[in-house]
Amino acid sequence: MTSTNAATSTAPARQPVAIAILFIITGLVGLFGAFQLTIERFALIANPEVPLSCDINPFVSCGPVIQSWQGSLFGFPNPLIGLMTFTAPVFVGVAILAGARFPRWFWALYNVGLLGAIVFIHWLMTQTVFVIGTLCPYCMLVWLVTIPLFWYGTVNNLARNFGLSGSAQHFFQRLLPWTWVIVAIDYAVIIGIILNNFPLLLTVLFS
Repeated sequence: MTSTNAATSTAPARQPVAIAILFIITGLVGLFGAFQLTIERFALIANPEVPLSCDINPFVSCGPVIQSWQGSLFGFPNPLIGLMTFTAPVFVGVAILAGARFPRWFWALYNVGLLGAIVFIHWLMTQTVFVIGTLCPYCMLVWLVTIPLFWYGTVNNLARNFGLSGSAQHFFQRLLPWTWVIVAIDYAVIIGIILNNFPLLLTVLFS
């Protein structure tokens, strides 16, 4: 391999437009969910007895989740984490559309953030379902967008940005168009857990 070819093979890869758009949309929706949760939290601070817009019925209510210790795991409201971190995929998506190419270390750090996000929302899901016993609508909105953000971001990185061997990179390139299956399985598992633990949920919602 010539030095020119070697430099080309290690140059930052251009990312698909679809990935950029997914980053932007999921980031914006995540910001919206975090912002709404922050507003509800401030409303509770001002008046602990105020009815919240997301308190829909005994099964779907964000008040108990927001006021739980799990809702402020690091000593401050969890939505503040979302307000800070969901700006990252929006920035990355816009930068990709503008033609930016990021080095491998950047994608590694970005994926560490995605991994932290997916672990955090799955932990919060288990706490919401098994411990707190109510479902927070805006929290579920954050779950909804974090799952595809993680899976598509990770598979895309494995396919293009981590410098894997040729066969491994080729495998993930072939997997990328089917990432929606992984996302659907993740959704299905969460929905199954929710319906199993809230058997009357659908009856209450549609009655």
